[in-house]
Amino acid sequence: MKLFVPSNRIKIVLVILLVFLGAGSVVYNQYLVSKILEQERSSVELWAKGIEFNSLPVNEQASTKLLKVAQMLERYPSVPDSVIELIYDAENAKSSIDFVTEEIILSQERFKVPSIVVGEGNFLAASKNIDSTRLSTAREREKLIREYRSLNPPVRIIFGDEKKQFEQLVYYGESPTVQMLRYFPFIQILLLALLLGIGYTSYRSITRSEQSNLWVGMAKEAAHQLGTPISSLYGWLQLMKDEYRHDETAINITNEIEKDVQRLAGVAERFGKIGSEPELKLMNIEPILDQVMVYMERRLPRLGKAVKVEKNLKAKGFVMINPDLFQWAIENLVKNAMDSLPSAQKNSFIKVSSSIDGEEILIDIEDSGAGIDIKHVRNVFRPGFSTKKRGWGLGLSLTKRIIEDYHKGSVYVLRSELNEGTTMRVTLGLKERSDNMNPILDQSPL
Repeated sequence: MKLFVPSNRIKIVLVILLVFLGAGSVVYNQYLVSKILEQERSSVELWAKGIEFNSLPVNEQASTKLLKVAQMLERYPSVPDSVIELIYDAENAKSSIDFVTEEIILSQERFKVPSIVVGEGNFLAASKNIDSTRLSTAREREKLIREYRSLNPPVRIIFGDEKKQFEQLVYYGESPTVQMLRYFPFIQILLLALLLGIGYTSYRSITRSEQSNLWVGMAKEAAHQLGTPISSLYGWLQLMKDEYRHDETAINITNEIEKDVQRLAGVAERFGKIGSEPELKLMNIEPILDQVMVYMERRLPRLGKAVKVEKNLKAKGFVMINPDLFQWAIENLVKNAMDSLPSAQKNSFIKVSSSIDGEEILIDIEDSGAGIDIKHVRNVFRPGFSTKKRGWGLGLSLTKRIIEDYHKGSVYVLRSELNEGTTMRVTLGLKERSDNMNPILDQSPL
């Protein structure tokens, strides 16, 4: 029976969503960068044309010659004023062209692309928007040219007339805008991952809070419902003892019934402690484990299974525990091991061992049962997950809550193989060794 829907599906959906958003961001960003690079190349080509235009000798002397011609013609009254005005208009047009070239095309404020103009032998002819330290030596210039050549093909500038021509090359890099846009997708993906992470963490926190409230509510209600019939059973047991006090068989029966009622009362008390602040005591771990095994061994005949129970309790130390809740957690692990043993299996065994590793006490519950499929190992402690047909998936989840939330320890699947068996491990922080000490004797009976 499976009441649990793995949250891995939610993780997969979130990862796929992040991949799609990230991929979409990268593709669209590359599209924008390519368009900006096309515009920047057009700007560089226009800048190169401006340099080429300004370098023509006729353009450099045209304005001066036009002004001289206009002044000479003014001395001759026979020359119409309209002709002189046309010459002045031509000079003004040249000034306008100079304004466009200098203020719009070649302007430092309007042209942001880092560029360098070199002639034959990589001779530095001009540069734009480049730190002077990167042009201080021939080696630095060569390095800069190689860098720009890897980014963009150079733009040619042709000088001279038809008889004699020479060229220069404009190498250019990327503007600060393009450089920023190249890093933007990574920043966006990080922000998306952060937001999705916060959302998933919030979802997990809310889910855990709801589960915790549900656990507490169910446990308190169960303890309340069990309280009245248990009190009534104690009363009936006392009446039976008084009525059949001379009947040895009846007394033995009532004593056995009383043990089971006490056990039921202990279960109700445990349920009542769920959700409350646990009262931890410094106690020896060995007697508690021994009591659990004695109780579970008594249950084996009822289950109709021939199982060998082994104990190897080497850990002699004190830990801070709540004995009732801790016993409950260990019982759940042992019971789960018993349920995994096939009835017809020969040489079945359950082994409980304890040892000390540094500052921790390790408790292993090993069985020779059916084992756990590797795909289910991560889910065995999740509420609602069970491989049993009639299982509710609450026992191991409750165990994990008791060990980790109340006792600040850990519980996990140490080893499991199909048809070979499973080993569960519980770890608790060791407070004090007890090699030469007597165990605490005031431990609650089962």
